[in-house]
Amino acid sequence: MSAKSQSIVMLRRDFKHIARNPTSVFNAVLMPIVMMLMFVYVFGDAFSVGVDYIDYATPGLMLLAVCYGLGATATAVNSDMTKGIINRFKVMDVSRNAVLSGHVVASVLTNLIAIAALVGVAFLLGFSPSASFLDWLGVAGVVVLLGVAAAWLTVALGLAAKSPETAGMAAVPLVMLPFFSSAIVPADKMGPGVRQFAQYQPFTPIIETLRGLLNGTPSAGDVIPAVAWCAGIALVGYLWASSTFKKRA
Repeated sequence: MSAKSQSIVMLRRDFKHIARNPTSVFNAVLMPIVMMLMFVYVFGDAFSVGVDYIDYATPGLMLLAVCYGLGATATAVNSDMTKGIINRFKVMDVSRNAVLSGHVVASVLTNLIAIAALVGVAFLLGFSPSASFLDWLGVAGVVVLLGVAAAWLTVALGLAAKSPETAGMAAVPLVMLPFFSSAIVPADKMGPGVRQFAQYQPFTPIIETLRGLLNGTPSAGDVIPAVAWCAGIALVGYLWASSTFKKRA
């Protein structure tokens, strides 16, 4: 069986596992929508951001939608490692890249489904972007790049963890980090210390890139750092995951 066929089989397997786990489906697809409803209807009027809050918050919530499904990915990867499933795949001559890339692609596709549902709800709530067709393509590109980067880092965390429980907890910082960015409120409205952290952490330029594209006014000052952060995180995650896999498998 070719490496491509092996990857497709692994991807199909991962999607079956996701579909059979209602908690992971809720966290990945429904939780971002719940967060949107909460922030728009409960907290939206408390934030002064210069535009309709739904327009401001949607790009940040798109990034949150990527992060909310990562715990399930880390747990699934660790379960494959700690329960001996990887050793069975080795006996079957399944390549390492097929096993790991299957988890990555499944995570990215789940992210795309979650974000499509989130954007659909946002339109129902009054979301009115000014993006052109090319801007929307740019949004899709950034989302995929972010999804790949986050997935590889999460796969590495899952492989490095000692148990599925600790693997799920290892992804929690990635879920919390967007709250210390410009996702919910502008960074300049935060207190000292937190403001500087929000301005220079990886997620802020990614969110601002999405926000600029959706407004039809992308800025190279945001796009370049966003792409650089995503590429760097993806590379670190891939190298870390490959190294850990070789040591533990």
